[in-house]
Amino acid sequence: MEYIKHAAQGFQWGVEKAAALGYQYVEPMIHTGWDLLSEVDFFHSFSTQEDPLLMRDICRKAGVQVSSISGHSPLMKPEAAVPRLTQAIVFAAACGAKFVNTDDMNKPDWMDDELAHTLMKYTLTKANFVAQRHHVFICLEPHGTYSCTSAGLLRLVELVPSPWIRVNWDTGNFYLAGLEDPYEGLERVREHVVHVHAKDISLQQSQAERGLVTGTPVGCACGEGEVDWERVINILDPLDREIFLSVECGQVDEAERSLAYLKKLLGNKLLTS
Repeated sequence: MEYIKHAAQGFQWGVEKAAALGYQYVEPMIHTGWDLLSEVDFFHSFSTQEDPLLMRDICRKAGVQVSSISGHSPLMKPEAAVPRLTQAIVFAAACGAKFVNTDDMNKPDWMDDELAHTLMKYTLTKANFVAQRHHVFICLEPHGTYSCTSAGLLRLVELVPSPWIRVNWDTGNFYLAGLEDPYEGLERVREHVVHVHAKDISLQQSQAERGLVTGTPVGCACGEGEVDWERVINILDPLDREIFLSVECGQVDEAERSLAYLKKLLGNKLLTS
């Protein structure tokens, strides 16, 4: 649903547009409290103080389902991450979704590695109790200080041994971080992957930012950038489970082109946006 930002429209508009483009699933983003831009339908995020069944009903009316919730929370900041992440899990369960995506984000300068991982373990332990009860996966995404190497991402997944803590692989973020080969990295974490952010990176953005950042909000249309999608699909293909590809691009026309490209590549499998 990131493509809505450029259109400066609200949640319901974005859901209806996704359905009109041909998507069958969406990945809503949630926020705590109230947000001015969302209240006046200039932004697509959905408040956790609203009824989660309202989100479900808006999606059902448009003819799409909720595949996952974008509940990105700063895991090293438990006072913020615990309530946000647990509310996202409850929302996902109420909407029939099985995944909540989050990441480590950036380590403050005053925090050392040991404290960072202790705090993230605390956050994930608290969130895991809720995930177990609601049968929702907490999906850790490469997007921060530690998660943009396969070893760092695996360490996060293993902080709290649980079948409910897995990986949301972001093709664009891992590529853009440039810390290791993105396909070899995917091979190393593949057994933990249950959800994918399908994000492509343009040549221009790659030349300007690769190796300098740990992620980006959106990419270009899938198939028009630097990601080798056939290789990504071949790595994931042996997994004996359904994998959602949640398209992350910046504009409506890019979402449309991404869908056409990936449907051709995948043979009309389900896609989310």
